[in-house]
Amino acid sequence: MINVAVVGLGSIGNTHARCYRENRYTRIVAVCDILRERADRAAQEYNCPAFYSIKQMLASDIRIDAASMATAGVENGGDHYKPTMELLNAGIPVLGEKPISNKVSEAKKMVALAKRKRLPYAIDLNHRFTPAAVKAKQWLDSGRIGEVNFVNMYMWINNPNESSPHFHMRALHPHSLDVMRYFGGDVARVHAFFKKGKGRKIWSNVHVNLQFKSGVLGHLMGSYDGGGPGTPWGLERCDIIGAKAMVTINDACEKLIFSPRFSLEQEIYDHPGGMKSFGDTFESRIGKWVDDLRKKTKPSAVDGKAEDALKAQLIIEAAIESWEKGTVVDL
Repeated sequence: MINVAVVGLGSIGNTHARCYRENRYTRIVAVCDILRERADRAAQEYNCPAFYSIKQMLASDIRIDAASMATAGVENGGDHYKPTMELLNAGIPVLGEKPISNKVSEAKKMVALAKRKRLPYAIDLNHRFTPAAVKAKQWLDSGRIGEVNFVNMYMWINNPNESSPHFHMRALHPHSLDVMRYFGGDVARVHAFFKKGKGRKIWSNVHVNLQFKSGVLGHLMGSYDGGGPGTPWGLERCDIIGAKAMVTINDACEKLIFSPRFSLEQEIYDHPGGMKSFGDTFESRIGKWVDDLRKKTKPSAVDGKAEDALKAQLIIEAAIESWEKGTVVDL
């Protein structure tokens, strides 16, 4: 049995906790939040001790085998650095929330520390863990799609939050760009355009053009001002376009379409793998994290590892630099 602590007990932290509670290989032995009411409420819910700092939790005699880091902060990643470093320094593997950090310098330090400690350190990049994404990757790797020419991603949600100027890019698109990297590999060049929505103070719309190191071309369209359930693909769509076929994933997990280039006969999978909605993606991602811990997977082989999240963050910062300087940015 793997003893797990959950740090940060907001909505996402409680989602992590529920997944651990339902996983037969894990038990929650501690919860931690600087907001005492949150920690106390979670302790009652998950029948474990509450702590109000990492230092206090580590000073206890509780054995902790792994931890989820679900704190928030500026741009949803501002509070990850200090508690993650404390856990890693204590030798505890960490599954963090995205973004890994809204500061690349901090993200690099966290990744470097985990590497020095030879600890598994992963991020909740849950979109790549859906049955739809996994099957699409199998098609790609087997050559069924053919040589890939384009990986295009669309992600938009109605979010009225007025935070920092690039809140939309840094908070939402670690997911988008990780999915694009999952299918296209590492990125070589970035060119971006931003637009403020009506009445907005922040850059709430973006187009990002990517050239992958493999030569594949990519395009990301993101928005906090448009889309939603009334659109043809809901909140999210990914197209992988190859010489033999095009593959489309709608809403991360709800529909997978294989469209051969030279035939009208499509393969359409509704809710592949029985995954009903986006909420189910946390269970599949955390389940894979638990499997990696159980199997003692080498840190470098962990799926959705922190280095993947760091690479997505580097693309985000390159997109911002591209817009501010009006140029193509090399990575």
